[in-house]
Amino acid sequence: MTLDDLRAYGANVDDGLARCMNNEGFYLRLVGMVADEKGFGALEQALAAGDLKAGFEAAHALKGVLGNLSLTPLFEPVNEITELLRAETQMDYTELLAKIKAEKERFDAL
Repeated sequence: MTLDDLRAYGANVDDGLARCMNNEGFYLRLVGMVADEKGFGALEQALAAGDLKAGFEAAHALKGVLGNLSLTPLFEPVNEITELLRAETQMDYTELLAKIKAEKERFDAL
């Protein structure tokens, strides 16, 4: 994965790099760790169990990681679900989870 790959994906690479003191290797290493981030599975499991609190905790942690790395296409749906869970919104999260999973697959293919 390269910076150009991330730019083509829609990440705000310049912001992400700035948060990593413009250390490209460090930034790419952190971005590479997103592929194995356990929070995606934790979010899905919590929502499957109807546990909105645990879902919020998982989504909020993901939001922080994705936001700090400026992975905008993944950050946006995770941010959306985080705010719904923060408000303990009772709803069917299937569609939003599918959107996050599809975006994660697109990211993983980089």
